Amino acid sequence: MLIAAPRLVPALPGTGVLEPGYLAVHGGVITGVGEGAPPGPPDLVLDAGVLVPGLVDLQVNGYYGIDLADCDADGWASVARRLPETGTTAFLPTFITAPVATLATALRSAAEVAKAVTAGARVLGVHLEGPFLSPARAGAHRRDWIVPPSPGAVTELLDAGGELLRLVTLAPEADGALAAVAALTAAGVVVSVGHSDATAAEVAAAAAAGARMVTHLFNAQRGLHHREPGVVGQALTDHRLASGLIVDLSHVSPAACAIAFAAAPGRVCLVTDAAACAGMPPGHYLLGGQPVELPSDGGAPVRPDGTLAGSALRMDQAVANAVAVGLGLAGAVAAATRIPADLIGRPGLGRLAAGAAADLAWLGDDLRTRATWIGGAQVFG
Repeated sequence: MLIAAPRLVPALPGTGVLEPGYLAVHGGVITGVGEGAPPGPPDLVLDAGVLVPGLVDLQVNGYYGIDLADCDADGWASVARRLPETGTTAFLPTFITAPVATLATALRSAAEVAKAVTAGARVLGVHLEGPFLSPARAGAHRRDWIVPPSPGAVTELLDAGGELLRLVTLAPEADGALAAVAALTAAGVVVSVGHSDATAAEVAAAAAAGARMVTHLFNAQRGLHHREPGVVGQALTDHRLASGLIVDLSHVSPAACAIAFAAAPGRVCLVTDAAACAGMPPGHYLLGGQPVELPSDGGAPVRPDGTLAGSALRMDQAVANAVAVGLGLAGAVAAATRIPADLIGRPGLGRLAAGAAADLAWLGDDLRTRATWIGGAQVFG
């Protein structure tokens, strides 16, 4: 298949936007990418918009009325099948804080459930957001379920998750946290700092132990102060760390988003932190088994006490919002594709390059998804 597009974003460093561009696919793999006229008659000519790699979301609690931590195989399959409507072709189902034994059971179940997802967006593993967090920065997580990362608890979750456990968010200031970072990293799990009241020095120590990410930058963490840079300051200045950012413009203001993109170029990845209410009308839903409400004013979902609890964001809208706050199109696409794919060790995804998987999204001029392909097969549009 040969596709011609008025604009094409390879999402590789230094490539920018190809205007026009073309892409060749064979056997589910990209075989060629170039600028200008295609080398032969195209099979598909896109009449507007931009062709980009399929979007990669590292934090999806739920979507379309389904809470991924508390559903069966049909629920997972339904979310995977519909996420391509948002341009998303790969994602990490995310489980928030629960008792360790409950999370271990959920991980064991997920290993079987994930096998049933044979169509739609790729399940890249599971992101465990908790329970090793700071009670002082709990956010929407239940404080009574937060525990320190004892060796036994870490081992229990590693054993239960196996190869499916890809990302763990924890607070590095907790007792035993640095040993946990080292153990998780040694097991091939990416460790992210989040829901944390850590100082900048404590975050730097976590990075030295192997942590490589900060979860939803600015939210549920010690902020930037001119004498104590905190989690935010270390995240923006430490080149060992990439940061997830919820660019729904409710969790983080446009100005703060712009600061992050300017301070940490190439080290910010867009995430939705979507809850079950995403893609649904205003109303009452669940996040981690606890109630949330999606308000009718277009704002983010909240717990009954008003605490922000996940989002209703689409990944294609996150790209559009990033462009709106001043990040160039190529940078916004990379933040939603190559940067998160590389962060979790999937270099065959998130880029338009020879040898990469033919996971593609066609975004309109408004950056809304018009069509999506996974492995070269059209799954939406």
